[in-house]
Amino acid sequence: MMKLFRLTLATTALINLGVLSSAYALDLYVDTKTKQIFAEPGPGRVHMGTYEKSEKSAKTKNPKSVLVAPAQTPIHEERTAETENKPAGDRLVRLREKAEKEQLKNQVSVLEERVKEVEKIHGNFDDRGLHWSTKDGNFSVSMNGRIQPASQYNFINDPDPAFGASTANELNSGMNIRRARLGIEGTFYKIWDYKFEYDFSRGNGTVGSGITDAFVRLNHTDALSYKLGSFKEPFSLEEAASNRYLTFIERHMSVNSFVDNPNTYKTGIGANYAVKRFQTGIAFQTEPIGGWSSASTSVNANGNQNRNNGSGDTGWQGIGRVSGRPWMIDDTKFFHVGVSAGHTDVNTQYRADGTMVGEGQIGGGGGMSFFAFPGTNVDRTNILNTGNLSTGALSDPNRRQVTSYDRYGAESWFVYGPFSAQAEYLRTNINGVGYDNEHLTGYYGFVSYFLTGESKAYHVRNGAANRIKPNRPFHWNGTGWGAWEVAFGYDYIDMNSGVIKGGRANMVRFGLNWYPHSNVKFQANVIHMLDINTAATPTTNTNGYSGGAGARTHGWNNGDLSAFLTQWTIDF
Repeated sequence: MMKLFRLTLATTALINLGVLSSAYALDLYVDTKTKQIFAEPGPGRVHMGTYEKSEKSAKTKNPKSVLVAPAQTPIHEERTAETENKPAGDRLVRLREKAEKEQLKNQVSVLEERVKEVEKIHGNFDDRGLHWSTKDGNFSVSMNGRIQPASQYNFINDPDPAFGASTANELNSGMNIRRARLGIEGTFYKIWDYKFEYDFSRGNGTVGSGITDAFVRLNHTDALSYKLGSFKEPFSLEEAASNRYLTFIERHMSVNSFVDNPNTYKTGIGANYAVKRFQTGIAFQTEPIGGWSSASTSVNANGNQNRNNGSGDTGWQGIGRVSGRPWMIDDTKFFHVGVSAGHTDVNTQYRADGTMVGEGQIGGGGGMSFFAFPGTNVDRTNILNTGNLSTGALSDPNRRQVTSYDRYGAESWFVYGPFSAQAEYLRTNINGVGYDNEHLTGYYGFVSYFLTGESKAYHVRNGAANRIKPNRPFHWNGTGWGAWEVAFGYDYIDMNSGVIKGGRANMVRFGLNWYPHSNVKFQANVIHMLDINTAATPTTNTNGYSGGAGARTHGWNNGDLSAFLTQWTIDF
């Protein structure tokens, strides 16, 4: 039908032009898009030929004006002679073929443009994961993820026996998936970027899944950026590093207790300034994604696998970190120092009669607790515990109510080729009714050495450790064995202060790390507790302890624990 329509249209146009035109010759043009025929040139129009009125055709039985090509110019002489010997239908066929060729050329041109558009988007696989971006740099998206299968074998596991209705004090050996995360991140219009990450192994107040990062960031300049959403609070050198890049399997006790366990991922706004030798970050944040009311707060005096179970019902906080490399030869030889500070408000819920919500129960009443586990990665049940720092009714003269806490940290990191040394000191001051300069402290230090010559990598924006890239990645044919690193460290925490009797402990760690490829790491750790002092922790469910947590912590007094840990990290 379309071809018939085009033929009819062309024939009608030619006949009408022959009837109406009194000129001896006529130039015709076809529009390559609409296929309409015009008597004047114009954009998108192709010259079809020059035509004249045929007197011979006018004398036929059915007089109709027929247009044929003239024989006026040398260019068209041959074509005119040929035209006079062929019927008008053949000329129309040729016109149709010419128009169809022009249409085909136009379609090919459109297809070429579409191919060019597709070629503007290219994808690849690198350290960022599966990555797609437009060639102009306006848009990009990456899919990333990680999985960390872990194992724990306690070859010395000797606390005091449990008594009464309490559960066993010993830690369990076994295996689990330490982390299983999937996320996307990317950019739009060059100056904006975003990140969303979901952890399938833990969440807010439970051991279920939950959101970690979920933010949008405006990059004002290459150095200055602003962030809105859920993101890590800027505090601590070891916390600033991704768990993919840690030297030991678990972070040290004071970092876990004062930063990670209260959930370092909080919702708010932040700003960051980072250049090659200097970084600073500040943030105003509140509760993590998840529970938002006293009914869903996650104070759990027992603790368990989840980092949030010591978080309590926190309010707004202001927090910041400044770090830099005052001495630096290159990225393999430098000295890093930094300080962190933050103030966090804490909510405690009371009923109309003045009694505390959740008193003596596991969760639900607000307040705050801090606890510590001994660097284990499967059974992370705590052995040190402050209990809930809010306890007692409003009418109780001996009540305690934590209203806020202040955190301070100092950090250092020295890297010289394959050798590195790192240390931090952290302190948490407790403020509120019934407290007078009580504070919790901790510190750690460790050294590491790459047997294969690599060096610790530096993440400029985070001011912390970055991905290790082996000099010779592992190959089955023996041409490369990956990167090998050994490490030794000391860890100390003290949560006995004034009326707080959370306990004190110190330990040593030995680590062997193998990096067959930049996205794969195997770690083997041995941890050994040197001393555990929980003699002052109450054995009853009083003074903020509930669910037998005090008795369990007390049961580890002078206990012995040594464990062998392994963990694979596969990320993309």
